[in-house]
Amino acid sequence: MITLIGAICAISGMLLGWVGRTKAFKDEVASEATADASLQTDVSYIKTGILDIRVDLRDLGRRMDDFSERLTRVEESAKQAHKRIDEMKE
Repeated sequence: MITLIGAICAISGMLLGWVGRTKAFKDEVASEATADASLQTDVSYIKTGILDIRVDLRDLGRRMDDFSERLTRVEESAKQAHKRIDEMKE
């Protein structure tokens, strides 16, 4: 009888240990999946932000090119105006 009770206790202990280990493993997998999903969302958000910055930077480059052209025209116009003023003084 004592041997039977000991065997039952040992088997139930093994079963409870196995169930506890399985539950802990499932909880660990769930927490890792949550952390991975959060990290993936953050990386996606950063990637979108970088793409927006690139678009803004290209637009800023185009605007700077336009301003450069306009500045060159203004400088040429000012140069010709100075020539005309110098001719008028003479």
